[in-house]
Amino acid sequence: MNETLIEIKNLEVRFPVRSRGVLRRQTRYLRAVDDVSFDIRKGETVGLVGESGSGKTTVGRAILRAIDPTGGQVIFHTPQGDIDVSHLEGEDLRRFRRTMNLVFKAGPVELSRLSGESLRLFRPRMSLVFQDPYSSLNPRMTVRDIIAEPLVASGMMRNRDDVDARVRDMAARCKLNLEHLRRFPHAFSGGQRQRICIARALVSQPDFVVCDESVSALDVSIQAEIVNLLKDLQEEMGVAFLFIAHDLSVVAQMSHRVAVMYVGRFVEYAPTESLFFQPRHPYTHALLTAIPQADPDADFHPIRLTGEIPNPLAAPEGCRFHTRCPHAQDRCKADIPAWREIADAHFVACHFAEEFDFSRPRA
Repeated sequence: MNETLIEIKNLEVRFPVRSRGVLRRQTRYLRAVDDVSFDIRKGETVGLVGESGSGKTTVGRAILRAIDPTGGQVIFHTPQGDIDVSHLEGEDLRRFRRTMNLVFKAGPVELSRLSGESLRLFRPRMSLVFQDPYSSLNPRMTVRDIIAEPLVASGMMRNRDDVDARVRDMAARCKLNLEHLRRFPHAFSGGQRQRICIARALVSQPDFVVCDESVSALDVSIQAEIVNLLKDLQEEMGVAFLFIAHDLSVVAQMSHRVAVMYVGRFVEYAPTESLFFQPRHPYTHALLTAIPQADPDADFHPIRLTGEIPNPLAAPEGCRFHTRCPHAQDRCKADIPAWREIADAHFVACHFAEEFDFSRPRA
């Protein structure tokens, strides 16, 4: 996992906000993601946590080019010959040959510059598992057709027997029975539907998958099964995950590194053990103290942050957390904290991170 798969450099996503009225003139921009930089290595899981509205989903969709970044770079490092093109023919083969030097060469590919046919041919390398397994599946398609759709839409496979073989293999890995492939989504429970979504996301054998709150709509016992399934599939296939979630206990179990996001910016990014037991940002510390304890007799003293998360349309000057931070000083209100490495692979954006000791006891 030391080899970098994706580099995200100074990523920005802005949405125009128009005034009300007949003319509806554009007056300002909402900064959903503002100057975010990190990397994801091959075969690892990066957890992304933060309050609702902080920009987590926007980061994942911008990396996948489901929405276009306003600024910054998303660089995908590709080995040569990852995708099987043996079934391409005719015009599809000619289009592939015209774009292979751009898309399928060894070395980095800047996703933010891909468009049209080049981007379509690149999409099998990336995938997404949605939050809601109920609305993300087409109720008029069988499970077989749902799982096979990425193979057919991308043109990776043309032969039906080859597609069926790949679908059966992926369904088996996701603990789906062969008889399930003939049914429709309404016949399954929430956990089974999420397994179908995972099978669909991984059937094209991608290098990278965004799991956007993929277990939040499930019962706790089903959450554990899905998390274990994702970890097993990652070990078998070597796929990298961006795991977006609110539940920090799930993130701790799933992730190798964790990023904490607040109002469009990263405030901390570190290996999971370092972040959970030695947090350096007050916001991270507040989130960790709010994790419920399994022992009813254990001391539980969550830090209660006053106020609401700021409006991204009117984000505060300086450190965006200073309006709720119990340690805020005058400098926090005026200066934006620098994003810096204060320990081995431990990055933080706080003026006084070196002065805080938020160490937590290990179990």
